[in-house]
Amino acid sequence: MPGEIINLNVGGTRFSTSRETLTWIPDSFFTSLLSGRISSLKDENNAIFIDRDPKQFSVILNYLRTKDVDLRDVNIHSLKHEAEFYGITPLVRRLALCLDLDNASCGDVLFHGCLGPPCPPLPEKLDRSRSQSSTSLDITGMAQRVGNQARQGQRGSSLEPTGTHARHSSVDIITHGSSRQSLQEVHSSSSTHQSMSDLRTASRPLSHEFLNSRMVSASSVLPTACIDPLRVTMVKGHHNWICVAYPHFVCCYRMKDSTGWHLLWTSPHSEIPIERIAINAKVMSTTQDNSNKMVAASSKSLVRLWSVRDEDNSKEIGLFNLNVSVDSLFFIGSQLVALSKLGKVGVWHAMTQNWQIQDVVPISSYDTAGSFLLLGCENGSIYYIDMQKFPLRMKDNDLLVTELYRDPAGDKVTALSVYLTPKTSLSGNWIEIAYGTSSGMVRVIVQHPETVGHGPQLFQTFTVHRSPVTKVMLSEKHLVSVCSEYNHVRTWSVTRFRGMISTQPGSTPLASFKVISLEELEPHFSYTVGNDFGPFGEQDDQQVFIQKVVPETDQLFIRLSSNGKRVCVIKSVDGTTISAFCVHECEGSSRMGSRPRRYLFTGHTNGTIQMWDLTTAMDLMNKDEEPVVGGPTPKELVKLLDQCDLSQSQTSTPCISPSQSIMVVPSTRMHRSGGCGLLSGSVPNLEYRETEPQGAEGAASENTQAKTTNMNSNSNRDGCPHSKHSRSNSYWV
Repeated sequence: MPGEIINLNVGGTRFSTSRETLTWIPDSFFTSLLSGRISSLKDENNAIFIDRDPKQFSVILNYLRTKDVDLRDVNIHSLKHEAEFYGITPLVRRLALCLDLDNASCGDVLFHGCLGPPCPPLPEKLDRSRSQSSTSLDITGMAQRVGNQARQGQRGSSLEPTGTHARHSSVDIITHGSSRQSLQEVHSSSSTHQSMSDLRTASRPLSHEFLNSRMVSASSVLPTACIDPLRVTMVKGHHNWICVAYPHFVCCYRMKDSTGWHLLWTSPHSEIPIERIAINAKVMSTTQDNSNKMVAASSKSLVRLWSVRDEDNSKEIGLFNLNVSVDSLFFIGSQLVALSKLGKVGVWHAMTQNWQIQDVVPISSYDTAGSFLLLGCENGSIYYIDMQKFPLRMKDNDLLVTELYRDPAGDKVTALSVYLTPKTSLSGNWIEIAYGTSSGMVRVIVQHPETVGHGPQLFQTFTVHRSPVTKVMLSEKHLVSVCSEYNHVRTWSVTRFRGMISTQPGSTPLASFKVISLEELEPHFSYTVGNDFGPFGEQDDQQVFIQKVVPETDQLFIRLSSNGKRVCVIKSVDGTTISAFCVHECEGSSRMGSRPRRYLFTGHTNGTIQMWDLTTAMDLMNKDEEPVVGGPTPKELVKLLDQCDLSQSQTSTPCISPSQSIMVVPSTRMHRSGGCGLLSGSVPNLEYRETEPQGAEGAASENTQAKTTNMNSNSNRDGCPHSKHSRSNSYWV
């Protein structure tokens, strides 16, 4: 009956309304409930029980009564969720529009642009098969046209005239049914392949579905096909160029002053997934020609090097083998350097065109400064290689690896940072090195200009970390260190006199915070490289951390490395997952008054690259007088953690469920102190890295220790009874 009164019990709160009020919107929850299409429960007063939020329901009921909604003190997102449950379509549309006003697809003031996904290159086998199919079609079509002409001469005009596209006509004549359709598809695909090569230079956005289907079609030819071929795995920048890595190919973009970013080059298809990339946009040859760019990509132990020119033509320089897995790939000047933590250094020099491999002590960290490559090793020593002397040593087959310093305690050097002070007539060149160890110590050593022959001297030691140090950054104004305990960050302000570090008043503590960063149980082989949280920035400028809380997320938190305060929050304009990111400073244009600008490049699972202006973000932050929060607030953190399940683990970090047990391997530290050893390598388990004492992270830092079930038994087997000391550590920087 239309005038019937309906009594409802929503979450323990009684509501009374009419049937007409509840059912004026068709195909809603209430029409199904009152018609008997869905079952219902009734309380002791015979009221229909609905297990939902009564506060949100009162707003929805008022809308059903008045067709108006009061949004004061109402969370629009939660109200929209409830309206969707009840099937109130008109209200859902209104609330969706309100939410869209804040989440525009063209981004906020920091959004700088978007680069569409490139056209992926086809595997060589598929290219060859398609070219053969196209050739066979041409030959068959030609023979058929000759036969048609002969028959036309005999039969007159009895045969249907041939169209202008003779190849299509001949195919249609000799094929029937499904065979005709398949041949047309092959020819259409061949034509599409040609048109796609034209689109590469134009850098036009292509649909993700079309590009993905292009790679999926390779599964009929290749034994194994990539599951997500357009997922961006790494982004690297150099000057006004960026290099973007996908699972099986690499592409390069260049920024021009007036026309913006352009896709200039795409590599051939790689059968082995690409794990590391490097780019050098300033390759100076003997003719002082800077038109050549160097791009390198490594897969397992193989390193492939290309020379790329601005005119979209390239040539492969060579394929080199390090004989062990490549853990780091980068350029120092014109030299390409490949490192393996097992103790291998591979160098290719642009002048001599030679590839050389040098055996060294197992490497646990590295850094570059000018033409120097510094290696932190597991034996507690810091070695350096001067790349300017490299060509002179080729005949001796020696990279001239020199020991620079040895840790007083002999601890493994797990993090390394070098700062070269500006060259002046007073101080010459003063080298400063900060490094972290496996025991949690942070040391600063300095090289005096007048004592070059005596080696660096120990300047300062900090013992604030109880876990291995994973990152160290020494800049003009700050010293930043990160340990493996939830990515705990400690910072100090550095005092300088005439550009050189000074003891008066010395380094003073500045901040302590944490950076949350969850990793998957089985991450992608290049996930750590593509999602490195920093710090990013020049050593004479303010540096930032990029905080990615959960692996599958569309937002990043940008925070100052000096104090952990939030600069901004970046959210994907199209809602796609951010799979990799990189901070890079691009050169200013040739126009007068232009300055370099810092950008955040985010790679996404659909193959696109989104760009964000961090220079503007820093300027806006400096003008904002309101107190700035750090990492995610409790509300933001809970919302982000809804995307994954945390389970028990033997690490000090909660892991995405399910989590496998990890054996704790004793290290040399146990023999020295008699305590529990720490892991000596990176663990392929999800780490819960956190930043900041502010907000939810600081409040939860004391209670986020995961309870373990099998730690005692596992640790006893390894001779390590103190399970509380186990950590999920990563020493490779």
